[in-house]
Amino acid sequence: MTSTPTVPSLVPPTVRPRLLGALYAGNARAVVSRGALATRSTNYLVVLSGFFEPIFYLVSLGYGLNKLVGTVETTTGQPVSYAAFIAPALLAVAAMNGAIYDSTWNVFFKMNYSKLYSGMLSTSLGPLDVALGEILLALARGGVYAIGFMIVMQVLGLNLAWTAILALPAVLLIAFGFASFGMAVTSYMKTFQQMDWINFVMMPMFLFSATFYPVTVYPPVVQVIVEALPLWQGVELVRGLTTGALSIAMLGHVLYFAVMIAIGLVFTTRRLRALFLD
Repeated sequence: MTSTPTVPSLVPPTVRPRLLGALYAGNARAVVSRGALATRSTNYLVVLSGFFEPIFYLVSLGYGLNKLVGTVETTTGQPVSYAAFIAPALLAVAAMNGAIYDSTWNVFFKMNYSKLYSGMLSTSLGPLDVALGEILLALARGGVYAIGFMIVMQVLGLNLAWTAILALPAVLLIAFGFASFGMAVTSYMKTFQQMDWINFVMMPMFLFSATFYPVTVYPPVVQVIVEALPLWQGVELVRGLTTGALSIAMLGHVLYFAVMIAIGLVFTTRRLRALFLD
């Protein structure tokens, strides 16, 4: 009597449940790990060069013009040296630049030329995983710039209050806001000519957002426009923390960036889904 051979039952592999359906697999760290390896192997010189730009501005303008300008009043009316006035603004600019460069040009290349996102989304990753991963990479770059510049400020004695330590989470919030919004905008770009519009917007915002002089130098109508810009919001938040000029308006600046982050994440996720999944 022959016995019937038993066929082992096939056990399906364990599948990680998605938290938001097809949008999110809870594995944004895979995108971050891949980006960190790529940066370490090929792009570290680019990252390093971006760190020194705000330091050059601080040394050349903050100390070069300090004796000519003298003291400057902050928005709350506190007089500070010119170097102490522009240093926190350049700290916010450093966070913005690190975040925006990673979330725009790098994302543009990965999306349109290397087709990296198409490959990622053919795996278990969802568009929110990719969006969060890339934004966290940009946030890390902005944070590295900001921490390095913060150390320079401390060495030069430009942190005038103990609340300056709170500028670190503040600049991370600023970097997060610019990174999420920058990636959302970039997801709609198709050509290098369209990408030039990002620089066209960034440079005037850098020059006019009360980085080098108080916003009160503008006519009232122009002041309203400048105060609506995200960089001005970040500059005022960081400047208040480093100089100790605290005010209730800071909560408004924090809320501004929280809304900016939420809008950026929503639009980036929807756009990635429309481009690669629908």
